[in-house]
Amino acid sequence: MDVGGESTRPGSGGVSAAEELERVEPVLEALAGLPLSIDTSKAAVAARALSLGAELVNDVTALRGDPDLGGVVADAGAYLCLMHMRGEPRTMQADPVYDDVVADVAAFLEQRLAAAVAAGIPEERICLDPGFGFGKTVEHNLELLRRLDVLLALGRPVLVGFSRKRSLGRLVGDPDATTGSLAASIAAAVAAYERGAAILRVHDVREHVEALAVVRAVAAGP
Repeated sequence: MDVGGESTRPGSGGVSAAEELERVEPVLEALAGLPLSIDTSKAAVAARALSLGAELVNDVTALRGDPDLGGVVADAGAYLCLMHMRGEPRTMQADPVYDDVVADVAAFLEQRLAAAVAAGIPEERICLDPGFGFGKTVEHNLELLRRLDVLLALGRPVLVGFSRKRSLGRLVGDPDATTGSLAASIAAAVAAYERGAAILRVHDVREHVEALAVVRAVAAGP
C-alpha cells in the first residue's frame, strides 16, 4: 500500500515536510503491520515513515528533490522506486517534448539508478518507474507502454502506474478528461503485465487482481 501526503497531480504545488508528516503519520500508524510504501521526495518524511514500518520509498524526483534522501534509504536498508518526471508537477504537462520518449526515459533512469547505487543503495533494492502521466502526452504514454522492453533491459523491475490517469480518459474519447475509467485502467494494466511489468500501482485492487488472475491462467495453458 502506497501512502503519500503531497499531491503530484499535474498543476499541483508542494507542501512543507511538517504538513506532509502531519498527513501521513496517522495513516502509517493505522496501517502498521501491512507492507507499506511512502510516496515522498523528502528525507525527513521518508525517515519517519521508515521508522513507522514503511519498506519502500517511492520518489517521483528520483533522488533529485532532496540530497539527503539517498542516505536515509541506504541507512534504513529500505527499497527505492526511482521515477521519471519531466520538470515538476506544477509545470510538467506544459507541452512536453522528447526526441525519443523511450530512449530519453531509459537514459534518465539508468543515470538515476547509478546515482542511487553510488549513494549506498544496493541495486537489487531498486525498481524503476517510467512515470506515466508525468510530463508526457497520451502518445508518449502509449509509446512507453509499447516499448517497455527497453526499460526492462536496464535490469531492474519496472513499476507501471497507469491506473486512472487522464491519458486513459482522453484515449477513449474525452479530450477534457481528468481521470481514466476502471475498464481503461485494467486494460492498461494487462498490457503492462504482458510486456513484463513486475509491479502495478492501481486504485481498484480487487478488480485488477481478478483480471490478472485470468491473464495468468490463460498464459499458463493446459
